[in-house]
Order: sequence, then C-alpha cells, then structure tokens
Amino acid sequence: MEKVGILVGSLRKDSFSKKIAQNVAPLFPEGYETEMIEIGHLPLYNQDYDDENKVPEAYTIFRTTMQAIDAVLFVTPEYNRSVPSVLKNALDVGSRPYGSSVWDGKPAAIISQSPGNLSAFGANHHLRQSLVFLNMPILQQPEAYLGNVAELLDENGHLKNEGTREFLQTFVDAFIELIKKH
Repeated sequence: MEKVGILVGSLRKDSFSKKIAQNVAPLFPEGYETEMIEIGHLPLYNQDYDDENKVPEAYTIFRTTMQAIDAVLFVTPEYNRSVPSVLKNALDVGSRPYGSSVWDGKPAAIISQSPGNLSAFGANHHLRQSLVFLNMPILQQPEAYLGNVAELLDENGHLKNEGTREFLQTFVDAFIELIKKH
C-alpha cells in the first residue's frame, strides 16, 4: 500500500483547497491510501528548537507522520503571488534538522487553485522552487491550475464540472506513474 499525504495550503474551514483535496483523494486507485495531513497547528519554525533539543511535540508528530508517507500532493491557494505561510512553514519544519529532511526523494505533485482567473500560478511555481531544493521529484505534466474554482464546486463542495473531474483523474494517473518510478 502506497501512502500519499495531502497537504492543504489553507487554514480556512471552508477553503477551496480543502474541497479540491477532498474531491481528488478518491481518484487514487486501489493500492494507494491518501491521508490529509494537518499543518495548521505547527509552531513557526525556529532552529533553536532543534539546536537546544526543545523540539515541540507537534514537530515530532508531523515529522514522524511524514516519514511514513511515500508521496505528497500539495493543494494550495496563492497568497500575495506566493505560497501561503502555513505551507512554507510545514516545508521548513519537515526539512530540519539539517540532513534529516522528511521530504528527501518523495514524489510530489501540486494543484493550485484560485477563485480568480490566474489559478494561483505564482504559488504553484514558488512551491516548485522549494520542492526542487528539497529533492522531491515533481510531476511536470500535466500542470494543475484551477481558476474560477467557486464555479467548479456545487453547494456541497463536490465537483460539478465533469471535464474538471476528468482532468484531475488524468493528473492523478500521471502522479501515480511518477510514484511508481520512485
């Protein structure tokens, strides 16, 4: 059983990113288990915690959880043309202490979304930059930018657009092929 961790870059209870993640999780085939990984409770990364052996319990639980994950799907909005701080903080917490990164070698894929037309393009590419440094093989194609996301979801948060669901299935299928290679 391959475990795919899903990290959502929004803390809002009714976030579009969370709704998209919940729609994508069932698209993974048999033999793949998805798990939504909570990141909102992580204290801001501070190297002193690791250096002084005062690691917050939340860091330890998160790092242990991520070590057991085989691949990571990031679903994120864009804040000020970049990655939301909660997501960047999770990357930083998981990448430390130096030499013990939980991200190293894990296949990754990114879905960015926006209620506007730009589809969180900036966040998607800024996140890719960090993932390259963290040595995560990243799904290159298809790229997943979902614009006007509110129009894609019904009142219950389910995808109402069959074309989008088909696209996301193609995206997941390509991610599965990347995971199999690694």
